Amino acid sequence: MTIRRAAVFAALFLFMQAASAFAQDIVLRSRDGSIELSGNLLGFDGEFYRIDTQFGVLTVDGSGVSCTGIGCPSLVDYVAEIEVSGSATIGRVLLPALIEAFALRNAMSAERTNVDDTHFRYDLSSNGTGKIVGRFHVHVSNTDEGFADLLADDADIVMALREIRREEARRAREVGLGDLTLSNRSTVLALDAVVPIVAPGNPVSSLSMSDLVAILSGSQSNWQVFGGPDAPITVHMRDEASGLAQGIEDRLLQPARAKLGPAERHRSNTTLAAAVTRDPFGIGLASFSDVGNAKALDLTGPCGFRMRAARRTVKTEDYPLTAPAFLYVPARRLPALARDFLRFTRSPQAQIVIRRAGFVDQAAEEISADLQGDRLSNAILTAQGANGLATLQRLTGTLAPMRRLTTSFRFETGSSRLDAQSRSNVLQLAHDLEAGRYDGRKLLFVGFSDGAGPADANLAIARRRAEAVKSAVEVTAETADLTSFELALDAFGEAMPMACDDTSWGRQVNRRVEVWVK
Repeated sequence: MTIRRAAVFAALFLFMQAASAFAQDIVLRSRDGSIELSGNLLGFDGEFYRIDTQFGVLTVDGSGVSCTGIGCPSLVDYVAEIEVSGSATIGRVLLPALIEAFALRNAMSAERTNVDDTHFRYDLSSNGTGKIVGRFHVHVSNTDEGFADLLADDADIVMALREIRREEARRAREVGLGDLTLSNRSTVLALDAVVPIVAPGNPVSSLSMSDLVAILSGSQSNWQVFGGPDAPITVHMRDEASGLAQGIEDRLLQPARAKLGPAERHRSNTTLAAAVTRDPFGIGLASFSDVGNAKALDLTGPCGFRMRAARRTVKTEDYPLTAPAFLYVPARRLPALARDFLRFTRSPQAQIVIRRAGFVDQAAEEISADLQGDRLSNAILTAQGANGLATLQRLTGTLAPMRRLTTSFRFETGSSRLDAQSRSNVLQLAHDLEAGRYDGRKLLFVGFSDGAGPADANLAIARRRAEAVKSAVEVTAETADLTSFELALDAFGEAMPMACDDTSWGRQVNRRVEVWVK
């Protein structure tokens, strides 16, 4: 019995030694041999090793060490392997177009290989040597699976049509991916929007946000209530794991304390739009980039405002159901090729690609004052009393000689924190200032508020918002010469509403900071 027990312990000891030797598959030594680290290689980006050691996960500069062991990568034949996973809306057309444009701009060729229905790969090769320098492995599924792949360490970049949820962010922190709610952990790749669509023959042309909630929740189920035929309404939605569908629930239903009622589900934007086009009594909430042949409805309110999803209204976020398309990255060093690609997505060349792919880009455009007719008309109609008229006259006199940028800023509901699109706009405007795009010009940050509460208080709040945005841009534009342009601020409170104040989303749209240039 004793001999058998000794044999078992000996076998276990040898197994543990072998397992330990296998786990610690590389040794990094400093050039002078004074420092040595053993551990499991987690990643190599061509410059830095990421190694799991007895001291935790460490990132080590490859130029200062030598590597020995079975896991050591080749420094000469290194190929950057980049895993991208998530939203099919982004991954089917937009991401491939950006990868191909990135390769062309950097004197590389991009060869696509379709692995299966949901996976494809791009091999990027140097045009000079023909050597493969990187591979983009793309898993096209949905936003849920993208975050799941990231948490399982199967993705470096997540494509998402919604912001990360609280539970996902908590689990990411637990597995060492950092705080993915921070602004430097995500970038707004492009802009999309949620658009209500019906069949071309449906006589209904507009619905309010409250109407949409009633239809989606099932509390109103006949078109006759909304000026249509006496017929039951069929709701069409994307599948439950879709970022588009989840964004609708987060931004439209939850604030109204409503839940989605009966709905026909579709696995892609294309099939959803096609199904609504064929269904005379159907309604769907579709992606602005993929409406197809269906008829898009305007959003309206009881006070007479009417908003249509268009490239300019989505870019300014005047359209209330704007939906940013995100790229999320963990708090670890990505290969240089991946970092270069992420920088490229914010370039002017990338904005052209984004437009051609059917999405709304983030390049700032200038809108002349004579194109503000509808907004000024609404402002005149809602102006109240002598003070309201005086503020409107001052607004007209101030802004008439200027041009409005499509770069606008809005805040999260009940918070002083800028929303996701606005945080991206801070970076974009700061980059433009650093690049000298507005040298010799004046930029005026103009604060607006909703109409709830006293006018003087609203004016003060609007001014504080303008000050906050101006300060954020100044801090972010670190390398800009602040003497080469003028940054100023003003506020007009409730003077130019974008929507009715009788709903929370209407008040949210009205609370904003615009940028005007001269």
